[in-house]
Amino acid sequence: MGNIVIIPARGGSKRIPRKNIKDFCGLPIITYSIKAALDSQLFDEVMVSTDDKEIAEISKQYGAVVPFFRSADNSNDYATTASVLTEVLDKHKALNKSFQYACCIYPTAPFVTAQKLKDAYQLLIDKDFDTVLPIQPFSFPIQRAFYKENDKVRWVEPNHALTRSQDLPKTFHDVGQFYFFNVNVFLQTKQLLTANSGGIEISELEAQDIDNETDWKLAEMKFRLINP
Repeated sequence: MGNIVIIPARGGSKRIPRKNIKDFCGLPIITYSIKAALDSQLFDEVMVSTDDKEIAEISKQYGAVVPFFRSADNSNDYATTASVLTEVLDKHKALNKSFQYACCIYPTAPFVTAQKLKDAYQLLIDKDFDTVLPIQPFSFPIQRAFYKENDKVRWVEPNHALTRSQDLPKTFHDVGQFYFFNVNVFLQTKQLLTANSGGIEISELEAQDIDNETDWKLAEMKFRLINP
């Protein structure tokens, strides 16, 4: 029993064509996820789950393995991360390979580093969590958010209308980079986030949603700023 990295990278992408292997600051973006995993030296296998031959070839070129291709059922727009991970773990089991811990790293996560993976793994072990993921604080207190309807705004939580921002508890969100998890618990629950999950906090410069071309440019700006 060891550790495995699973990088889910299907070929289809509507908003950014060929997103998972698009050039990002000089390299196909998926290579940053592969490199972070390899550099961490935490894993017995760094594999890419894909349905795409070009993604597979690039992934292998940069040190990952592609032991099998993803099924058609898990290659459409409706496939979930959980179903992809389950398929991978089940196929490995059929090959007499089992793992105690796994890490799902998204292919468009250039801010993931070997050190972040090590920090997450240490927290996972020390606290006996089911999952550990990177999280980021909301830049504005969500307790003072508005609803908007017919141009009219109203408080989501009216009881905090007069509460000072500094008196409200900090809230966080998932940055969508990776999940380090206990394999047995995941296979039982089919959930990456359980009531026994932990987070490592990262700064606003270390994350960026990449859903469109503007996001891509912002991510490259941030990346170059912290990697001069």
